[in-house]
Amino acid sequence: MNTEYKHKLEEERQILLGELKSLGNRDTKSHEWEATIEEASTENADMNSSADRFEDFEEKSALITPLEAKLNQVESALARIENSTYGKCRVCHGPIEEARLHANPAAETCIAHLEK
Repeated sequence: MNTEYKHKLEEERQILLGELKSLGNRDTKSHEWEATIEEASTENADMNSSADRFEDFEEKSALITPLEAKLNQVESALARIENSTYGKCRVCHGPIEEARLHANPAAETCIAHLEK
């Protein structure tokens, strides 16, 4: 079972990393993702282009937050596979339902503890 989910999680990790790299860079000290700012063209350095660059930066920043959170969940699930705790609810320590893991391989809780 864990081999199938490990493969899915590794694929998802690569997709998320690709998406994050298209939006920004990972800070080497904090390991957090930061949006990149498009370089200004000296020929077109007017107020409109500056506003467009700022808007692009804000959009990238807004997209990075949920992608980074999902990447952290995926990496946590991969770590649980390595330490043999994958598929166990972090609240009750019972098994996470197969259907739940199939729908979300990074799930940390069983259905009963979904909101906790």
